[in-house]
Amino acid sequence: MAEFDIELVGKIGSMALIDREYADMNYNVIARISRELRPGYIWVTSGATEIGKLDFIKRAGHPLDGEEEDNKTDYAAQGQSVLMQTYRQFIDSRYSVRQILVEHQHFNDEQKREQLCRMLCRCPAQNAIPIVNYNDAVSYEENRKLEIDRIKQTEGRAIECVDNDETASQIACLVKCKTLLILSTADGILSNPEDSDSLVETVSGKDVYELLANVEELQKHCVGASRAGAHGARAKLEYIKEPLKNGTRVIIASSRYSIRSILDGTARATRIGL
Repeated sequence: MAEFDIELVGKIGSMALIDREYADMNYNVIARISRELRPGYIWVTSGATEIGKLDFIKRAGHPLDGEEEDNKTDYAAQGQSVLMQTYRQFIDSRYSVRQILVEHQHFNDEQKREQLCRMLCRCPAQNAIPIVNYNDAVSYEENRKLEIDRIKQTEGRAIECVDNDETASQIACLVKCKTLLILSTADGILSNPEDSDSLVETVSGKDVYELLANVEELQKHCVGASRAGAHGARAKLEYIKEPLKNGTRVIIASSRYSIRSILDGTARATRIGL
């Protein structure tokens, strides 16, 4: 058996998929990424709620006026169809595309973890590309918190997956991938959040213990997030610790660059690993 079961788990954040100037989905970004996806890749995509909101406003002329949690549910359900339609449009027609909606229970239950892992690992041989997102449409926040608390009380810890950075990191552990790629609007992790030229290009160590210590040191420089509800660079670095323990290389980069240029080292990025 190969050392790694999956070549790449990639994730793109919501704001990287939005064209703020035109208040629309950034079709150029999603088209470019889709054309690079191929069997052996698992793609975790955010954006359903934001894209669903933009799509609803475009059609109705106004935003929803219900409760915030209900609006999020309705926008997410609408955005999922737009996202999948767009990915399918631009992914090579020779490849199958499979939508996978996950919730925290799929990672906290051993049988569901195994089922999810087997399905994802079958995809490369079947020329299929999994597109994964958290299932916001059925995730009622109050109920989710109660479920997470119960798991913590019985198991001592719980995987929440309220941020797709965590979802991608958990999938990277589940399938044991060679590379975990996290795309956002930034070039990577900055040692000084106020200075765009302070990109941390490499984080390494003589062993996994020193590597994790260096990641924790970098976390001290991370503040803020790109949008309300996002957990920011500090959380990204926390989530990737488990994949790093498995020997996965982690790259945090901007969606401005092609996947190829990021993987071959020609694009600016933060590269973390032994």
